[in-house]
Amino acid sequence: MNVDAATQGRTLLPALSDLPGHLVWRARARVVAALEEVLPEAVDIHAYAVLLALAGGATRSQRALADTVAVSSTTMMRVAASLAAQGLVERVRNPDDRRSYALTRTAEGAAAARSWRRYAVALEDSVTAGFTLRDREDLRSLLLRVVDPDLAPDTPEPLRDSISFLVTRLQFRMHRDFQLALAPIGIEPPHFGILTALEETGPISQSALARHFAVSPAHMVQLIDELEERTLVARRPLETDRRTHVIEVLPAAGRALEAAAPIADLAVAERFAPLRSAESRRLIELLRRVVTAP
Repeated sequence: MNVDAATQGRTLLPALSDLPGHLVWRARARVVAALEEVLPEAVDIHAYAVLLALAGGATRSQRALADTVAVSSTTMMRVAASLAAQGLVERVRNPDDRRSYALTRTAEGAAAARSWRRYAVALEDSVTAGFTLRDREDLRSLLLRVVDPDLAPDTPEPLRDSISFLVTRLQFRMHRDFQLALAPIGIEPPHFGILTALEETGPISQSALARHFAVSPAHMVQLIDELEERTLVARRPLETDRRTHVIEVLPAAGRALEAAAPIADLAVAERFAPLRSAESRRLIELLRRVVTAP
């Protein structure tokens, strides 16, 4: 889903508060909102991560850097071009692959990384508002254990220590895995969350659903359009106000949820496999607090 920059609402429907995938997604939404709050316009968090990955005089390809900092190749091309234009990296053709570029951090880039660190600290403070030091360390260590199998071996320690980076990486992996697993049913992860919410709320307006999912009203319209095309929900005029439409589930929605629920449970179990049961519960509790913190 595209995240509304304001991250509307800090509340969770009970049905959604028990879905680890939804909690991870909402935690990432909190990270995105915090980025907009704490970063000056001239500072790019991906650029900061690249500068960290180039510490110690390392020269690395754009492709390897994209894997390390968990961004698309398109995003990495943009970030690399911007860093080069600012003189923060040197960018040359990769001798091992002339179709790609290799980057090396300049002295100015090293200075920028040191200067920008305060914004990374501010980001962590915003995302974990109200947490004790023990809470933060628990969240960081549990996230790292879950995400570590997918991290590049040379992922810089500052990224491994970043709750925001780990949340973002976990959300990407969980969404990808769940999307692939749901494909035979014909729905996607956002659809599963919306149908789960509608089972609890009953008929509800699109704007109220958007607030529950912290997305823009326009994006919720798109998601409801997709569910309507699959004959899983229908828009109905509100009896007391014919200008307002509410969303209600159709019979096929129950069958889709029945098929998707065990798939969701399995996806979470596989992703949280490095943790014991008590640790999984602790991680879920801390993610809820990330989502609902004022």
